Amino acid sequence: MNYDYSKLRVEGGTKVNLKNFATCEDGGFTKKTAKREIKDNIKELKELQEMFYADDRYSLLIILQARDAAGKDGVIRHVMSGINPQGCRVHSFKTPTKTELEHDYFWRHYRALPQRGMIEIFNRSHYENVLATKVNPQWILNERIPGYESVEKIDQQFWDSRYEAINAIEKHLHQNGTRILKFFLNVSKEEQKERFLSRIDEPQKNWKFSTADLQVRSQWDAYEEAFEEMLEKTSMPHAPWYVIPADKKFFARVAVGDIILELFRSLDLHYPPAESQEMLAEARELLERE
Repeated sequence: MNYDYSKLRVEGGTKVNLKNFATCEDGGFTKKTAKREIKDNIKELKELQEMFYADDRYSLLIILQARDAAGKDGVIRHVMSGINPQGCRVHSFKTPTKTELEHDYFWRHYRALPQRGMIEIFNRSHYENVLATKVNPQWILNERIPGYESVEKIDQQFWDSRYEAINAIEKHLHQNGTRILKFFLNVSKEEQKERFLSRIDEPQKNWKFSTADLQVRSQWDAYEEAFEEMLEKTSMPHAPWYVIPADKKFFARVAVGDIILELFRSLDLHYPPAESQEMLAEARELLERE
């Protein structure tokens, strides 16, 4: 099925209003056809990932940002299930530790970047530093940045400098072979409510819910503004943001998988040549004489 994913891609520098992006869309898929599409994607992705690893020129950084209960874990589990774990890692970033706060905010993320041939998935990422901290600027004080000793000093120029720094870092990574895909899973407030209730009602899901989830939900509008500004100011041709409708989990998984495959297909991947045909012939002869 041919779905135009370009309409989910954010054009950098243009004003973003998340109300103009769908949350509940199926892309023409049903649960049954989506399952088949995901299965086909997994098969092709497995083949391309092996070539990607052997080619050893590029690395891939996949960034997932979303509100709570938007389905990030499910996307990772379903889309990447066929990948060789030796070539793919997942990092889930939590509240910075004391050690991490002794460094600049990007330090812990830079240490987790993929080496050539590898895929790295950031489940939340350096973008929390212009999302959670923008909604809760008092958290910036924990970073002890000279000149920003009070919340009153954290102005729009501060955030613009962070956007510029993130763009510069991602451009540098791209220029050195890292390809970057960024996905914002766009879940509606109504659907989030249903998923939270499910976590409360089903004992096996209770562990997924905390009072902090309700605190963040109470800041819905503030986060909406932070997401919109993030998308507007950091979606670049070399590191685009895609706003993925997330109310229907099956379509979110299809969309992310299709977009990743589209990138892999564009890379002109190939297996490196053998040392020499003569070496292979000699090795065969030696083995057959054993």
